[in-house]
Amino acid sequence: MQNDSFENNEVLFGADTTEGIVALELVDDREMRLFIRSSEGITAIDEPFTPFLLVQDFELPEGCKVNYHIEPLAGDNAFKYLVLFDKWMDWNRAKSYVQRKSGVTASSPIAPYLLSNDPVHQFLLLSNKTLFKGLNFSDLHRVALDIETACAAGYEFSNPLRKEDRIISIALKDSRNREEFIFAGDFEERAMLERLNELIAEIDPDVIEGHNIFNFDLEYILARAAMHKISLTWGRDGSAPKVRKSRFSAAERSIDYTRVEIFGRHVVDTLFMLYFYDVSARELEGYDLKTAARHFGIAPQGRTYIKGKDIMWYWENDPDSLRRYNMDDVTETLALSGLLCYSFFLQSKIFPYSFQNIFVRGNATKINSLFLREYIRQRVSVPGAERMSGIEGGYTDLFIQGLVKNVVHCDVTSLYPSIMLTYEIKPHRDSLDIFLPLLKELKEFRIMAKRHAQDSPDTREREYYQALQQTFKILINSFYGYLGTNIHNFSDPKAASKITKIGRSVINNILTFMKEEGATPVELDTDGIYFVPPENLSTDREITDLTERLSASLPEGIELEMDGRFQAMFSYKMKNYALLDNSGKMTIKGAGLRSRGMERYLRDFLGEMIKLILNDRSNDVKGVLDEYMDRLEKHEIDISLLAKTETIGESMESYARKVSLKKRNPAAAYELAMNSDRDYRAGDKISYYVTGNKKRVTVYRDAKLLSSYDPEAKDENAPYYMSKLLDIYNKFKKFVNPQ
Repeated sequence: MQNDSFENNEVLFGADTTEGIVALELVDDREMRLFIRSSEGITAIDEPFTPFLLVQDFELPEGCKVNYHIEPLAGDNAFKYLVLFDKWMDWNRAKSYVQRKSGVTASSPIAPYLLSNDPVHQFLLLSNKTLFKGLNFSDLHRVALDIETACAAGYEFSNPLRKEDRIISIALKDSRNREEFIFAGDFEERAMLERLNELIAEIDPDVIEGHNIFNFDLEYILARAAMHKISLTWGRDGSAPKVRKSRFSAAERSIDYTRVEIFGRHVVDTLFMLYFYDVSARELEGYDLKTAARHFGIAPQGRTYIKGKDIMWYWENDPDSLRRYNMDDVTETLALSGLLCYSFFLQSKIFPYSFQNIFVRGNATKINSLFLREYIRQRVSVPGAERMSGIEGGYTDLFIQGLVKNVVHCDVTSLYPSIMLTYEIKPHRDSLDIFLPLLKELKEFRIMAKRHAQDSPDTREREYYQALQQTFKILINSFYGYLGTNIHNFSDPKAASKITKIGRSVINNILTFMKEEGATPVELDTDGIYFVPPENLSTDREITDLTERLSASLPEGIELEMDGRFQAMFSYKMKNYALLDNSGKMTIKGAGLRSRGMERYLRDFLGEMIKLILNDRSNDVKGVLDEYMDRLEKHEIDISLLAKTETIGESMESYARKVSLKKRNPAAAYELAMNSDRDYRAGDKISYYVTGNKKRVTVYRDAKLLSSYDPEAKDENAPYYMSKLLDIYNKFKKFVNPQ
């Protein structure tokens, strides 16, 4: 989807027109190396780097024994002075100096100075350059990496710190269709890693990507390389990767991960893309690669599947299947990235961050960076963040629970952004007036992508545009969230409150209109309304006419459109529901209906029960329950479906100390690890099941390792698992026919 006028917006895309930048790195303390891609390949160009910080008082850096230059900024906002330095080392000294002198850390909302610790971000802010100008996504050279590993006897999961564990295969596939496979049958592990060094240098990718690549593949490779005393020369300058602990967040989900930085390249985890996608979609059954590939229909034809516990057997007995399995993993990774990564590629053309950092910066932080870049470019002073008072939320309501047939969903097209544009609500300190024009451009782009998603006859293309519009939906909705923050420079809580007040009025008007037309509302929130149309309306055209009449009754600039029609909806609680479309496909949304904390047999039962309810066969639910109960009582359900898998997150010593001090409760995974004759470490995973013959048990005392399960003994606790199943059933019993 090309939109030349969209990319010509200097405030949105940066005023500098340098094309082809695929990466930037600080070199020699005073220069930034730009890696430029053209038809001839990669060229490295060094440009002067001027680190800076913003201060409220020009006297603040006085006394710091480094060279600096101060430029006064126009206007009366708090940060009135731009302080420029000759080199990065001087900037670091000045940063420490102003922190000591002011007695306030940079993260404090009352700090009299403003800075970024990222030299690439600083360079892009001051230069107005952005990555990927003039490039298409297909121009980006990406390589997917995936490893398979051995696991010592007696353990369930491979651990790179165990000497007897090792890498047994490495698969690489790039966006130009080059495939490479390194197999332990051909190389010792040390030689495998040396060959990997050679291949990364040969392929010379801009991006190295993988699924859970940070917390598994790269972490494992780095640990084994250290064990063999091998330097991983992956940087475009031949340097080794840099590693540090970091944290990633997408909505309510946060994970700690091992961040890996490679000179001149970006490392991208497709797992992060799935988390972002599901923030608004709320439809993924799981975040593992195979589940995602099946969901999006991108699994290769004849895809090879091997269970984790069987990897060792295939290594020893059927290496050809292991190779196919490993190569299918990288094929799926590339396809998943190709589907979900374009929006982040486009964001890298907009925001002054490296491609790798686009994935880990919050949307409000990205929006703030656009303000900073333009205000610095025009040499206008920057305000400090306003303290936030309480902001009333939007109007949400649930009118019907249970099975509802013939349901329509109408979507309010970006309600809060539309209100901001229609009523011209913006930060009161935005003297350059850039907030609303930026929002308008992004909203129009999102609407364009959404229309492509609805109109495209090609399934893959629809999925692509759907992922794109969902990402930009989150981004433009973040303009409202930005106003309500207390940490960003142009926040405006009063403006945010005004928006929600108007929003509640609009939603109430929608509700009133629907009731007057004879429609029955099911669920209502700021995204739209699920409703049962009036009995006299049956065709799509008639329902579309109803939607268009409603849209015409709303304030100008605020639009409502029919977003979907469904055979049935199971409404459980707010933002927790299941839909059955006209093709028979079921979609479940909300953690209350698909918690990944449940054992697999419970998720399977819940899915079957919901499907029966949606198909108006709730009378059959009791039969399914009885079947599950009977199979549990007879020990006929596979033990893997009853087991839980947990990760050891701290040392045994730390765990034991906290338990003794009553700072945490005992946990089954740790107790099993401590009582094992194996040397479990932080990062190991443990799968366990519960034994006994009573439904009330103390799990950490009655748990056993899944690997120790004896199919002949059948010692899984049937009453315990039956009780958990009944608990799930009883939660939903009121939605099932009492008969």
